Amino acid sequence: MENENLSKNLYLRQFNESNAIAYSKAFVSNASDYNFQLLDNAYRNVGKIYAKLKIAVETNKCQSEHCSVELLQLKQLEEAPKISLNFLSSLMAELSVTGEPNFDLNNDYRYTVASSLMSGKPGYSKTDGYGAYLDLLPDGSQQIVFTGPAFYMPLIINSSALSSLAISNSSLIASTPDINSEMLRLLTEIGVFAADAVDQEGGLKPGAKITEEFVVTNADGSVDYEIIDIGNGKGRNVLKYDLDKIEKKATPFINAEVAGLMSSEQDAVAAWNVYISKGTSEGEDDQMAQDANAGSSSWSYEEDLPLQQDKKVLFETKYKEYFMNNYLKQFITNQIPTVKEDAAVFDLDAAKQAEAEKFEKENNIKI
Repeated sequence: MENENLSKNLYLRQFNESNAIAYSKAFVSNASDYNFQLLDNAYRNVGKIYAKLKIAVETNKCQSEHCSVELLQLKQLEEAPKISLNFLSSLMAELSVTGEPNFDLNNDYRYTVASSLMSGKPGYSKTDGYGAYLDLLPDGSQQIVFTGPAFYMPLIINSSALSSLAISNSSLIASTPDINSEMLRLLTEIGVFAADAVDQEGGLKPGAKITEEFVVTNADGSVDYEIIDIGNGKGRNVLKYDLDKIEKKATPFINAEVAGLMSSEQDAVAAWNVYISKGTSEGEDDQMAQDANAGSSSWSYEEDLPLQQDKKVLFETKYKEYFMNNYLKQFITNQIPTVKEDAAVFDLDAAKQAEAEKFEKENNIKI
């Protein structure tokens, strides 16, 4: 089912985002009926039922002892309109997740169809064979039923179930966390940048550098540079960083971030499916989310929740790798020395010769 969700959600996204239907002669030459009359149909006979119950209670002609059943039914009918409005509002908010740019395509594709129907997108009208029905149930709850060509069976959502999910901080559809914002914030919190490198909005200032505490030095305290080839026989020094020291400093903060994500495991699954499992950069992630190329590594909401310990450990490991490779790496790669003389471009062959002579001298090698 998970691969089916991937393929169908991808098709639905491409269909909804394309302009193809504008070139369908059958569509543009005919009227489409998007008026599902949810409230009108649900309350069509409620007035008569309410009046009948009211008369029964007032004339003491109830079917139940002390009119207990009739009074309960009256109470339910009086509360029903507010429940309907809250239910439909909550449902629309849930369904809107399917339109988010980083929406996890492993979510149940039927919610994407329901969202398209409720928002009146072309191709999901009554004319196209779709239906939506709001029912008032005997227990006082309500349900909405979606039918149509894209549903292999009716999709039914109950108002009480939706409310219970909200109370337990769960969602009908998993929303993917904004990993980019979280990791940009994490950069400023892991303690490898000076306080004055952070701007008033909490982001890193342009040109921010990792503090000298994490720069590799020689035994005499001088900076131990790495030489890189910049072409045309020229080279220059770049800083070397103690990666183990940086990782040890960052790990507690990363673990705390992961723990926060794990407080909503469905969000963690979405983050894994869209970003973390592939280990790619955000730009690549956006494209892969469009192409759904990472289906084989995705986790299933139905089969993998609650997450077992091995998956939690794997998530933490991959999250750290993702942060280090896609966010921190840019600050430890090809960083120019702050000392002007050490930052100068030089002849690469001469530098290599000098390095070799230095090594021979330090190790008492005579050639």
